[in-house]
Amino acid sequence: MEKPLASALVWFRRDLRASDNAALYHALKSARQVWCVFVFDREILDSLPRADRRVEFILASLVDLNQQLAELGAGHGQDGVALLVRYAHASREIGQLAAALGVQAVFANHDDDPAALRRDAEVRTTLDRAGIAFHTSKDHVIFERSELLTGGGKPYAVFTPFKRAWLKKVDHFYLQGYAVARHAGSLAPLPPPFAAPLPTLAEIGFTPTDLPALNLPAGSSGGSQMLADFLQRIDAYGAQRDYPSLRGPSHLSVHLRFGTVSIRELARQASQRAGNAAQPSGAAVWLSELIWRDFYHQILHHHPQVVTSCFKPEFDAIQWVQGAEADRLFSAWCEGRTGYPLVDAAMAQLNQTGYMHNRLRMLAASFLVKDLGLDWRRGEAYFARQLLDFDLAANNGGWQWAAATGCDAQPWFRIFNPVRQSERFDPDGTFIRRFLPQLARLPNAAIHAPWQARSADLDQAGVRLGMDYPLPLVQHEQARLQTLARYKQRRPGT
Repeated sequence: MEKPLASALVWFRRDLRASDNAALYHALKSARQVWCVFVFDREILDSLPRADRRVEFILASLVDLNQQLAELGAGHGQDGVALLVRYAHASREIGQLAAALGVQAVFANHDDDPAALRRDAEVRTTLDRAGIAFHTSKDHVIFERSELLTGGGKPYAVFTPFKRAWLKKVDHFYLQGYAVARHAGSLAPLPPPFAAPLPTLAEIGFTPTDLPALNLPAGSSGGSQMLADFLQRIDAYGAQRDYPSLRGPSHLSVHLRFGTVSIRELARQASQRAGNAAQPSGAAVWLSELIWRDFYHQILHHHPQVVTSCFKPEFDAIQWVQGAEADRLFSAWCEGRTGYPLVDAAMAQLNQTGYMHNRLRMLAASFLVKDLGLDWRRGEAYFARQLLDFDLAANNGGWQWAAATGCDAQPWFRIFNPVRQSERFDPDGTFIRRFLPQLARLPNAAIHAPWQARSADLDQAGVRLGMDYPLPLVQHEQARLQTLARYKQRRPGT
């Protein structure tokens, strides 16, 4: 039997929970003393605005994680267990902290974002020089990297065969949780020089946001609460998920992003409820969405160039609208001033809450690229700044899907009609009225395309087009023809 380590450090990153945490489990099984740290990485945070909902969500989740660790330790007679939180450059801090604590190993969970891989390579080099091991584990997805390959040994580039392979391979082994509590006796209080209360937002240079008003519970306890709520309505997921006025989605995306829920638990719950009915159940449809998440993460792993380039290189030749005109159109899109109510309501939801309904993410992305003729990377970057649940793999995959430049994307000639999308998915205008109150008094028949409304309806609703609400930036049919021509001009023979 291998001799246990004297001490180890667990580095939390995008896995802010104590239960069913692979890195924490392996550390507890390997060492007699285990300490835990989270680093607010200045490499990321220094460029953020000083009021950022994500930073506030993370800090609230760390308070919850700190409590979980304390309770786990107390349950094994170890009082005073706490999470060490630092605000520093993680690439340097982890090596310095590991050496100062005198640990033999650092444990963490995989993060396949290219910037994270570069950071981890620096950390590994530093730790190697100090004779400290660096162990990382899969925790954020069910199947990662090269666990699912085609018969020819290549990564999948089309979702449906990836999904079939995923469903064929998954079993109890891949969905079972890590029994952290069973081994929590190794958790130890921090040595006195390192023990300190968790920092406040002000102490790390940030200011409070409107996050508390959004009623989004943080931490593992918040994730569990939201999962319990969703499981009560999961049967209706398939029928309701596309309608933004309904509480159809799980609303667990931010918890998946920061690992305050376990992907194994979510996939297990979905699999157990999916069944084998001829018509996919709500759980089966949701499980498919979780598999999409795995799919995009393995795409990012095998094709890191998608961060800056099209997955399909031929589309890099597309000539997008540029210059002052592009800036004008982009500003109007960001601010919800396109003149298309459902698009503008979607952008208002994003700007006001840090969340956007998934159907509307597709619509807003399609409108930016295929109605306004703007480079998808501009929209992707805006979502990255605004979304509470921003995840590079999913955000990039979704934008390249909408732009038809990605793997298994919608065909380039498929262009969402924003008015028809509005009439279909918000038929009575409930969502539009919630986020565009200036249009609230318009009748249902007029709210989807106010510029086509009767003058009497506009007057009665108190809507002056061009003043209270903008006229359309573009005419959809004309923009559609321009987009078809733009895409046809990509590289010959494609």
